[in-house]
Amino acid sequence: MSIDVRIPAPLRKVTNGADRVTVEAETLALVIEALNDAHPGIKDRLCNESGELRNFVNVYINGEDVRFLNGLESVTKSGDEISIVPAVAGG
Repeated sequence: MSIDVRIPAPLRKVTNGADRVTVEAETLALVIEALNDAHPGIKDRLCNESGELRNFVNVYINGEDVRFLNGLESVTKSGDEISIVPAVAGG
């Protein structure tokens, strides 16, 4: 089961410059754990102290916002593409 995770520029310093990382996991929560195992510290940037996604982090599975799916319990499968998109503020 291979899932492709697209890493945004602000997080690439944690992934040693990689813009894509491949992991194997059955849910988004496990994807984040696998990312953190391979690249320690990335989970802290994605999740708050309660373990929920931070408000300024948007995550998509195959273009679908996980907030409209099952959040961290959203099921992932081989071939999925996950995009991590930091929110942009300003005006």
